[in-house]
Amino acid sequence: MKRIIAMLTIGLSMTACVSEDINTDPNTAYTTVPGSLINYAQKELSDYVNTPSVNENNFRLTMQYWQETIYVNESNYDFTNRNVSNTIFVDNYVNVLNNLGKARALILAYTPTTAEAPTWDVNKKNQLAIIDITEVYTYQMLVDTFGNIPYTQAANLSAYPLPKYDDAATIYQDLIARINADIANLDVSGTGYATFSAGDKIYAGNIAKWKVFANSLKLKLGIAIADANPALAQTTAQAAIAAGVMASPADNAQFQYLAPSPNYNPLYENLRASGRNDFIAGKTLVDFMNTKSDPRISKYYTPLADGTYVGQVIGQGGAFNSFSHIGAFAYTATTPGVILNYTEVAFYIAEANARWNTAAAATSYNTAVTASILEWGGTALQATTYLAANPFDLTNWKKSIGEQAWVALFNQGMTSWNFYRRLDFPVLTAPASAITNAGGKVPVRMAYPVLEQQVNNTNWKAASDAIGGDLLTTKIFWDKF
Repeated sequence: MKRIIAMLTIGLSMTACVSEDINTDPNTAYTTVPGSLINYAQKELSDYVNTPSVNENNFRLTMQYWQETIYVNESNYDFTNRNVSNTIFVDNYVNVLNNLGKARALILAYTPTTAEAPTWDVNKKNQLAIIDITEVYTYQMLVDTFGNIPYTQAANLSAYPLPKYDDAATIYQDLIARINADIANLDVSGTGYATFSAGDKIYAGNIAKWKVFANSLKLKLGIAIADANPALAQTTAQAAIAAGVMASPADNAQFQYLAPSPNYNPLYENLRASGRNDFIAGKTLVDFMNTKSDPRISKYYTPLADGTYVGQVIGQGGAFNSFSHIGAFAYTATTPGVILNYTEVAFYIAEANARWNTAAAATSYNTAVTASILEWGGTALQATTYLAANPFDLTNWKKSIGEQAWVALFNQGMTSWNFYRRLDFPVLTAPASAITNAGGKVPVRMAYPVLEQQVNNTNWKAASDAIGGDLLTTKIFWDKF
């Protein structure tokens, strides 16, 4: 049979038809099962979150962890040259949300067998909750990147070929309501039926693990709006912590990559399998870690022949062998792709306590920093030594938490960017060579896709006007200071 690969993207590309042989394609809802769609959506989500591809995800560059060697457009905030925002929309709206929506439709239409019928109501709720939790995660990420986005009319091209944009703050309130409903619907007495659980590569259908993840995501949602809606933030965050968030790396939400192509980690794809030497260490973080004798530096970067760690000035190219390289984890095909992990959650708890429970703030700060050092192969003694030299300062807790979260989230660029924008630490300086549109500042949002201006212009313009301009310098609604 003739094999066809096609993708339709209109405006926001709210849906897609990605098809090969119509009898076997796992992305075609006519013949597939929900587990196949879940598998595909999870991998696409992990690929986007973890890739260092300059065509998709440049947050490691923005946060000055990495620097480019030759082509330095993205280090200087020129994201339009490669239509980066277009790819972000396709990655998330088409590859993730569209497939999750198809999986939901299949579950809703499914008639259980006689053997499945007695437990179907519980299992159906669990499966739908897992899908919705993943959607909540994805929508939060899109709001945090762009501000107002298509939401109520998203992922439904047949009904809304040119979707409107929704208010970002209102979306956040709805995401919190959705995650609360999902948590209530998760029932640990049930399981996903076999094909669904096999497709879930994050927790393999373990409902207890998904409930912990959902509470942790709820905490993330609450902390994000702490300066924009303090009352809702506090009740949301504290309720999540009380209900049970990630308590160890065993709770991590991550996607396990495999050694064979094309299933290896996107870091490996871009740094090793590509045969290119495009990235070196960024001077900003290297200097910070050198100054503090940080034990994680040998995991983040490789030393030069003389044993020193050297990063290149942000925005400037440099010879690959003249600077430290990215650590071995990025050159390992099977390095897991982090979706949300214990270290990140520990920093949210530290921030929640610094804001609303100051008596516990120092202890939770120590826990978060220790979690990061252990995550990267350090020891408890190294963590104790490091904390003695870098103690928590309640009088300037945003600096303490902001700087340490920046270091800890080295391999979670967008999450680090969120901490930076919310807490205003670390203090980062834009390169002098940055594009004019950056206004001499590190970007605080991504501009909407160029394709939106061309195809969905009326809604794009309304959204741009509503947020104060489609600019790299326009703050997301929760970025108040």
